[in-house]
Amino acid sequence: MNPSTSGWIEKFLRDLDGNSHLPQWSLDELYLHLRRVGFIYGTSIDTIIINNSGIIYSEEEKTKTNLFTALVVTYYDTIENAGKSDCIEALIQFYSFLDTKKSIFSFGNILPSNNNEKLEKIIHARIQTNESIFKKNFSHLLTNALLFIDVLAFEYFLIYDKDPFGYASKLEETLTNTAFLALNSKKEQDKYDKLLVKLFSSSVRYTNISNEEETSFDYIELDPYTDEIEKKYILDLTSMAVWNDEEFDKNEQGFMYALGTKLEVSKTIVKESIYLVRSFINDYKEDISFFNYSHPALHFYQQTSKTVSILILRNKNRLIKEISESKDLMILLGQSTTRDLSKEEKQQVKKQLLDICKTVPSLAIFILPGGSLLLPILIKFIPQLLPSAFNENK
Repeated sequence: MNPSTSGWIEKFLRDLDGNSHLPQWSLDELYLHLRRVGFIYGTSIDTIIINNSGIIYSEEEKTKTNLFTALVVTYYDTIENAGKSDCIEALIQFYSFLDTKKSIFSFGNILPSNNNEKLEKIIHARIQTNESIFKKNFSHLLTNALLFIDVLAFEYFLIYDKDPFGYASKLEETLTNTAFLALNSKKEQDKYDKLLVKLFSSSVRYTNISNEEETSFDYIELDPYTDEIEKKYILDLTSMAVWNDEEFDKNEQGFMYALGTKLEVSKTIVKESIYLVRSFINDYKEDISFFNYSHPALHFYQQTSKTVSILILRNKNRLIKEISESKDLMILLGQSTTRDLSKEEKQQVKKQLLDICKTVPSLAIFILPGGSLLLPILIKFIPQLLPSAFNENK
């Protein structure tokens, strides 16, 4: 099976018949396997099923395989008398709920001839930030770390037979807000740490936190998460967020224990999360370029700023046209260069810019999970595109 060629899902399902143990995994066992290979942490260093093809998979192919495997296992674990064709239909229906105008997920005009090929396109779209200039970047790490949201939302969809969009978006909100608070818990912050905190603060999509002064669990709803896997996932991503120079200072440790208390998990589970994250980074640091930098926050800001500026320049004419057609957006963007916009105005700008990004294929990165973290950088570069128009609206 080659996850980069058409028909790979059909081959995967055919191979499934010869792997009787796979559908029998529980979701707890699945999570342990996904954490072991790094999928939970945003970097798949291996696949959770044995690769007998003789093909050496790229990281993108490993991520594809792990995501699809996790979705299939979730289906078989949740549905009695599960069948392959029913599983594919359920997955397509599931992703159709997420692919709405208001959604953070977008798969474009995917119209293959059969369901397997359609699902291949969808899964490829879900991890497309692995490609080209975003490869091995922090944004790629973040986006792929949020892929497990799909698995949990799919389980929610199967159990409750409800539109999973609300659950998926709320979980993304919780994860990004918790990561923001974790970053802000650092005892010693240099200007780049603070920059990264500000980036989180201004870009989380659904947050009630308006600035870094308001750092409290009161702004994050953790009560809805009662499942042990949900709790471990929140802990694991937060452990990743506070990682720095392979050490946890007292503030960071205190934050993690406080988070564990809010999630109603033992200190043992919190310690396990911290230990496994550190062990994974230590074991595979040489294979994950992000962790090879002495200052990851600085590297993130510099690299993403450069990347976003390239994307904007390549799509300059299209952006000028789309932005110019929105009078309210033009006014607000112009005023943002001379005054601080209100919280409501900032949300309006973000919403309208995301709508524009959905119409420009090359800017799809901004509407992927975690892509909202890049919006402040996008807004920063826009005044350089329309100097005369912005002067008129200041």
